[in-house]
Amino acid sequence: MAGQTRRIAQILRVARRYGLGELFADASRSNWLARTLGAGKKLDDPIGPRLRQALEELGPVFIKFGQALSTRRDLLPPGLADDLIELQDAVAPFAGDQARELIETAYGESLDQRFAWFDPEPLAAASIAQVHAARLHPRTDQTTGDDVVIKVLRPHVHHQVARDIAVLYRLARLIARVHPEASRLRPVEVVAEYERIIHDELDLLREGANASQLGRNWAGSDLIAHPTIYFDHSTENVLVMARIFGTPIDDVETLKAAGVDFKVLAERGVEIFFQQVFRDNFFHADMHPGNIFVDTTHPHRPRYIGLDFGIVGSLTPADQRYLAENFLAFFNRDYRRIAELHVESGWMPADTRIEEFEAAIRTVSEPIFHKPLAEISFGVFLIRLFKIARRYRYHVQPQLVLLQKTVLNVEGLGRDLYPQLDLWATAKPILEQWMARRADPRRAARRLQDQWPQIVDSLPEFAYRWARQIDAPVDTDTPSAPRALVDVTHELRATRRSQRWSLFAAGLLALAGVLTAADTGLAAPLATGLAGLGCGLRALTIR
Repeated sequence: MAGQTRRIAQILRVARRYGLGELFADASRSNWLARTLGAGKKLDDPIGPRLRQALEELGPVFIKFGQALSTRRDLLPPGLADDLIELQDAVAPFAGDQARELIETAYGESLDQRFAWFDPEPLAAASIAQVHAARLHPRTDQTTGDDVVIKVLRPHVHHQVARDIAVLYRLARLIARVHPEASRLRPVEVVAEYERIIHDELDLLREGANASQLGRNWAGSDLIAHPTIYFDHSTENVLVMARIFGTPIDDVETLKAAGVDFKVLAERGVEIFFQQVFRDNFFHADMHPGNIFVDTTHPHRPRYIGLDFGIVGSLTPADQRYLAENFLAFFNRDYRRIAELHVESGWMPADTRIEEFEAAIRTVSEPIFHKPLAEISFGVFLIRLFKIARRYRYHVQPQLVLLQKTVLNVEGLGRDLYPQLDLWATAKPILEQWMARRADPRRAARRLQDQWPQIVDSLPEFAYRWARQIDAPVDTDTPSAPRALVDVTHELRATRRSQRWSLFAAGLLALAGVLTAADTGLAAPLATGLAGLGCGLRALTIR
């Protein structure tokens, strides 16, 4: 607790020096907090750059928190997110001898027993870990061992993260008590989401598993490569992977000198992102320039190299479908469908007036479409959409926060490489193909075949619940109930029973039709059985 108190005092000093109380100056219930944090100080820089500098001074956990907060444009004042995006996750490296000691502690043995060579000078250093080059001992079939890189967590990083997360929770609870918009900002929930992300990054075996999954998803592709993970040499604190050589994607001069086709490079980046989200449902969610290299062996078909897999994202099948439909509706300027999808998905309250929300979406979208297609930024559209959605009590979806961040990263990177990038020329065919595959009855039948044992096991309970719902008693037998009302009620109940059994039978018949059309081994017997069951149930309802 004493450590937390000293840390809070340090944070207050830094906040006051940079005049961060300005962030609370418009909140009447927190004027005392604004004054405590230096509101009203005469400073030359705007609040955004000052906040960024303060977070950088407070260290790794606060830098990463600011980066995570930069994705929440639905919560931040205009322009502040752009300043936070510029936070640099680069810190001074720690000594190579200390890195060797940490690795040997993780292994419980000398480094020389695992590696033929180890470079004490780090290749890169960041807030959570740093990376060293090394070479494994050769196997019996090798003359030289594999070149690898070793990623090792910084010393005491677990303690520092735990201390600063506890401090962030205390600050969040304070803001929740005094800020008039606390119910919308939900500061405690924001810290909880960040805590989950940073703890995932502290487990290097998780990062290795993410890299392995991405590599499997893209095996044999000439679009992107991922390093092989050496799990036999990896622990929670140490990750060993194959060393892949390439050019940093923001080293534009070197890429130009290699003759790289920047149009192809930008389009390939967009294709990789949309394939990861919709084909694989497993996407690299930290695609900033520091984590991407380029293989320039074939400059007219340059290949991406992905690095740093601590943060990945995935979506539910429902969210995938709603997102794909949203993207296509936006492209087709179908604003009503966008409004309907937001309500259907639960992202907006059920009582949202569709016509009113549609008009608001049209207001922010139409000015965009006055530009040439290649100049349309979906990132800008998302920012404006979140701004108006906030007026309609938009329910922030945690599973979409990483996706929004990645969209902005990918689009920004693509525009930097090739300003004329036509995002939609690349994205729309991928989305349309994905939607078409989802609608393929053969795909549905294959899924049914895989899930048939579970369906059979649940059919008795499903039928029992269905029958209970149909035959639920209607309380009309009270003395005050008119005879005519009782007669009408019983007639409606009988009609309802017939209609529901008919719908159930029709569903089975439709399912039988899907199976008959599909090319699966179980199709014929299942279709015959379901058709017979459907006909029998229909006969019962009209008997």
